[in-house]
Amino acid sequence: MSLDTSLLQVDGIDAGYGDVQVLHGAGLQVEAGRIVCLIGSNGAGKSTLLNTISGFVTRSAGTIRFAGQDLTGATPKQIVAAGIIQVPEGRRLFAGMTVTENLLLGAYLRDDGRAAIRRDLDVVLEIFPRLAERAGQDAATLSGGEQQMCAIGRGIMGKPSLLMVDELSLGLAPRLVDELSAALKVINRAGVAMLVVEQDVMTALDLADVGFVLDEGRITLSGPSTALAGDPSVREAYLGIAPELAPPPV
Repeated sequence: MSLDTSLLQVDGIDAGYGDVQVLHGAGLQVEAGRIVCLIGSNGAGKSTLLNTISGFVTRSAGTIRFAGQDLTGATPKQIVAAGIIQVPEGRRLFAGMTVTENLLLGAYLRDDGRAAIRRDLDVVLEIFPRLAERAGQDAATLSGGEQQMCAIGRGIMGKPSLLMVDELSLGLAPRLVDELSAALKVINRAGVAMLVVEQDVMTALDLADVGFVLDEGRITLSGPSTALAGDPSVREAYLGIAPELAPPPV
């Protein structure tokens, strides 16, 4: 994929925590309007890569470009202002604040006026009707699925060009995961590209157009999600299906 067609281009990222290096030359691309998933086992470095893109983890090597801008070394505020917003693992809603207040916090950098923000709030509540029903409720008292809806909605309130979602299905029942996946597709059809980190490999590949496999801090496979879903190494490593039992690729 060339730089000309990429909304996000991440190349050669080395990053970690203190003396512990987690990422080793990691890179990926997200095209405008596409959903891309990043899959891998626990501890592979998926969240670290997202947090590096968001500016929360300092890289020691590599580059990050977004929409023609060089964001290498940019601050989290600059990255949000450029149009990249992350929905963090664990939701991280603000306790003691209502659902509406949490959603409006997502618009804190916007300068396009109250009317535009109100219109986008209405859109979020249309996508997630349960949030409308609980608009005045303390966000910390929501169910896990409702909290994830609120966290995604808060991200959308920032008007991102790229929404990064870390562990969409964490702790949620399959029915809720299906509901959230459907909502992400609606948001994507409105023009928001997505980078989704997900440990449930089949959920991720069903949702995404393109996938990247991260193993021990390195990208080891990438391609269309349908191709990865049929790849014997992916099926064996992440689904527990031995190669001789896997169906032939379609």
